[in-house]
Amino acid sequence: MLIRPTREDLHLIGHNLGRVLVVVAVASLLPLGWALIARETAPAASFLLMIGVFGSLGYGMMQRPPENSRLEWSHGMVIVGLTWLIVPAIGAIPLELSGHYGSLIDPYFDAMSGLTTTGLTLIQDLDHLATSLNFWRHLLHFMGGQGIVIAVLSVFAGGGAMTLYYGEARDERIFPSVRSTARFIWLVSIVHAAFGILALGAVGYFVLGFRPFRAIFHGVTIFMAAFDTGGFAPQSSSLGYYHSGVFEAVTAVLMVAGALSFGLHFALWRGGRRVIRNLEVRTLFATFLGTLLLTLGGLAGAGVYGSLFGLSRQGIFQILSAHTGTGFATIPSPELASWTGLAFGGVAIAMALGGMGSSTSGGVKSLRVGLTIKALSSQVRQVLLPEGAVISTRYWHHGWKQLNPGLIEAVMGVSLLYVALYLLGAGMGLLYHLPLQAALFESVSAGANVGLSVGVTDPSMPVLLKLTYILQMWAGRLEFVAIFALIGFVISLVRGK
Repeated sequence: MLIRPTREDLHLIGHNLGRVLVVVAVASLLPLGWALIARETAPAASFLLMIGVFGSLGYGMMQRPPENSRLEWSHGMVIVGLTWLIVPAIGAIPLELSGHYGSLIDPYFDAMSGLTTTGLTLIQDLDHLATSLNFWRHLLHFMGGQGIVIAVLSVFAGGGAMTLYYGEARDERIFPSVRSTARFIWLVSIVHAAFGILALGAVGYFVLGFRPFRAIFHGVTIFMAAFDTGGFAPQSSSLGYYHSGVFEAVTAVLMVAGALSFGLHFALWRGGRRVIRNLEVRTLFATFLGTLLLTLGGLAGAGVYGSLFGLSRQGIFQILSAHTGTGFATIPSPELASWTGLAFGGVAIAMALGGMGSSTSGGVKSLRVGLTIKALSSQVRQVLLPEGAVISTRYWHHGWKQLNPGLIEAVMGVSLLYVALYLLGAGMGLLYHLPLQAALFESVSAGANVGLSVGVTDPSMPVLLKLTYILQMWAGRLEFVAIFALIGFVISLVRGK
């Protein structure tokens, strides 16, 4: 029998959801300030409206503190699931009022894509979008990559806060305190921001010849999209706009940094002597190398590029972008669509696998891939050994850990859910008569929160396909648990006794 949530449950969820909205309202002052400095009057007015909605709604929810402030597991999951639906809805207001979208669902699609660090977009005439609005799109990447709830935990952490942390698909608690862990994550982000913006801005100014404000603008936006493995770019041609190997190299460093777990960042900061033993590090390197060789072999066999330099440069960058879940491209969508056979397989597999767990990257995650291989290897050994022999399988992940049946079941379960998510989007694409390769590619890109596109994602695509990709981006970013909890909560609210 389903138990109907009490009024106190709803009050507790609403109060904490209000905290999230207030924090987002404060963060939204940044694009407002940008618009005022850049004298972009209409965007400034739209940001004021958005801040007013975030602030009034959040403040109203926080007015009466709940009697019991401790969050249960179900409360935290429901809060996270709702957060990632409501914030894009309100955050889409300035995008809708910009006049760069063809229908009401398109700005919500982009806001969800930004917050989930996917990078697929339905915007029209991006090259003439106001700089403050472009900054807002990328700030959504930054907030989503670090985790909105992480920001809330840095300020409001209290009883049951760990459920919020897990709800955003993070499972590494670097310090005993959740608040300390959240603050460390922000410290890592700030340090990388200082390096990334300075490096990209310097390349823009000294190499590309940009004026100071333009160099800063491109440095800020590309940093947020690269480190948070997003994929939005201030120009419609993505990184191909810059035509600079140096700019691409700096961006690649930031993409890799974003795809590494914050636990690994902590280990590296402490010296990182045993990092090479980490199962996730080894798996990520092996899968990157494997998909890269697959792609380069496919491109060489198809004769797509006439020179070894062109083949290597385009192949390496696109695979790095796909595997880290960033979604930047140095080539246009039609050219990427021409990558068939092994090259297509390499990019698609790289997108599906993704980066490390507890990072800003999406996809199945390298640790799950490594544990799956360990589990299969253990099963083979068990069959080959005499009957009754006991196998103990350990792996190194920030210390020696035991591979137990419960862990294997959880890993396999989430991995299969990702496969089902990819097939769902591909099947929907086939219903609209898309070629199988294009339907599968775009579905994996949405479900793994990557953002690379072969031209399917377009303002003219069917509404149901847009809704499917929105669902995939939402579910892929939160890794299903918070989604199922929210669905169960709604069912119990309606049908419970």
